[in-house]
Amino acid sequence: MISPQRYIGRFAPTPSGPLHLGSLVAALGSWLDARAVGGRWLLRIEDIDPPRCPPGTDDIIRRQLEAFGLTWDGEVRYQSDRDEAYQAALDRLVANGMAYPCGCSRREWQDYGHYPGWCRQGPRHPERPQAWRLRTDKGPQPIAWQDRLFGYQCHDPTLQGDVVIKRKDDLWAYQLAVVVDDADQGITDIVRGYDLLDNTPWQRQLQAALAYPEPRYLHLPLILGDDGQKLSKQNLATAIPHQPELAPPLLHRALQLLDQQPPSELREAPVSLQLAHACQHWTPEKLAARPTRDYC
Repeated sequence: MISPQRYIGRFAPTPSGPLHLGSLVAALGSWLDARAVGGRWLLRIEDIDPPRCPPGTDDIIRRQLEAFGLTWDGEVRYQSDRDEAYQAALDRLVANGMAYPCGCSRREWQDYGHYPGWCRQGPRHPERPQAWRLRTDKGPQPIAWQDRLFGYQCHDPTLQGDVVIKRKDDLWAYQLAVVVDDADQGITDIVRGYDLLDNTPWQRQLQAALAYPEPRYLHLPLILGDDGQKLSKQNLATAIPHQPELAPPLLHRALQLLDQQPPSELREAPVSLQLAHACQHWTPEKLAARPTRDYC
């Protein structure tokens, strides 16, 4: 069993819209994994892309989590407050040759499938606004880790291309921000959706380049809607309620989607009772190692 003194988990939604059932399943799995061992669970708002984050959405997300009993420890962190930390990390990457400026457009390299590293030896278009990219041809290769559900993973990061870590519009990119904050907050365990599994090689490279600890990973199956598509804000998935009285049956369904087999008699029980039972019986070993689950 993981020691509670060593377990710090987190949920880090982008406030581009309210939470839906798919994000509830991810939050619930992360929360249970932490609470079942007496660990801490943090809430981080990944608001580094202001044009995609309508004002007030973070408040809605907090109310939704509270309605389902998913309380967090400490203060909520906002990535929009973390510019200096991200810049310091980028400076370190530039200094050790792991990051470089690039003015190439997606249209220019889209036929390659991923960015082919044209600017590694210097910008091809110095007159254009420059993004900053991570060099995937440097550092440890291949990237390997043990996912707690999907087992041994081994990836060649060069096949995914040199990912952007700071955008041309001067906004920070997800890959760098998430790695810096996970390290700063002492995150030991990352529990998130399967759609982020292929982001892990980039993040492991960044962790190595910045001499950060390597957290454990548990990637959860994605929830598919009636149309067979992943439930997401982009697909206009229905928001979960923020009223506590409406939460119990949906919480019960989320536990089923996590293969936890909650008793049917708890379906209408208060969320506190459902969560207490789920914490007592939580085990990731119950999860079937399939990338997706059907909502219905």
